[in-house]
Amino acid sequence: MPSLDTNALPPITEDDIAQFLVNTPDFFERHAELLAAVQLTSPHGQRAVSLQERQAEMLREKIRHLELKAAEMIRHGQENVNIADKLQCWTRQLLLTRDAADLPNVIVQELQAQFQVPQAAIKLWDVALDHASQPWAQGASADAQAFAVSLTLPYCGNNPGLEAVQWLGDPSSAASIALLPLRASEGARAFGLLVLASADSQRFHASMGTDFLERIAEQASAALTRLLPEGGDAR
Repeated sequence: MPSLDTNALPPITEDDIAQFLVNTPDFFERHAELLAAVQLTSPHGQRAVSLQERQAEMLREKIRHLELKAAEMIRHGQENVNIADKLQCWTRQLLLTRDAADLPNVIVQELQAQFQVPQAAIKLWDVALDHASQPWAQGASADAQAFAVSLTLPYCGNNPGLEAVQWLGDPSSAASIALLPLRASEGARAFGLLVLASADSQRFHASMGTDFLERIAEQASAALTRLLPEGGDAR
């Protein structure tokens, strides 16, 4: 009869032990004394703690993480409410503007006031003849207009020395800018460009979300269509 060679048996691994405990949930019920005997290393030092203490520490850590996450969600929610309130105030001023010729200046001034934008400027083109002599309807070159037409989303980033930056009161202090194309409708040719600028190089950056800026552009564009000639929604 062949002898049993114990050396031929594969060694028991940690995974085997873990799998056994998972598949045998009543093991610690039969050996309750082991729960008190098991000693683990605390993550907050080198002292040994019981299994129950370690589980309690893990639970406290999980609760702390959830509390931080909840606080962050609340903070973001409050920020969104503040932005929505400012947007509502800005939009209200546009609706209260009776003279359409005042709208470009109101848009710029209220953006600076409501959203603490250090500098802002606006230029329009292809407006009705009654408004063609306005300062905001002059000064945008064919290149600037072509650039605005090429934008499908607001441009955000460092000041690359574009012509539109020169429309600002102090172009040299514009470390970061946002350029918002103005269109009468989606897919229409741009009839203007709104420039926002800050001395803070991180105020407007390439990786930032543009959803809010898109809403600004949409609302400004809708208000400014009053300055376009009849049938001004040119494709």
